[in-house]
Amino acid sequence: MELVVATSIGGLTAAGIYLILRLRAFPVILGVTLLSYATNVFVFASGRLAVGLPPVLTDDATAYTDPLPQALVLTAIVISFGMTAVLVLIALGAFLENGNDRVNVEDERAGEGDA
Repeated sequence: MELVVATSIGGLTAAGIYLILRLRAFPVILGVTLLSYATNVFVFASGRLAVGLPPVLTDDATAYTDPLPQALVLTAIVISFGMTAVLVLIALGAFLENGNDRVNVEDERAGEGDA
């Protein structure tokens, strides 16, 4: 089970970094989203991958699942959804203004004032 989780975290991280290095706005947004998913899975896995264990240690329980990583991941999911929505709106505004979605667009008017 740990190998599957570690492989999925590595795959999400690699895909996220690859997409962030692209020169288009939409792949950069997807890359940031994939990196946040990888971080969420990593934090969730740090709280022990156990099925059927209680979240609080009682007298008759021999083991428990840590509820703190689950709460942190739930909060991070909400924050990353809001961040993704803001980034999509910024990218949409840049696309409507420039006519393309390239991240590092050169300003064509930069050299006109020199002549």
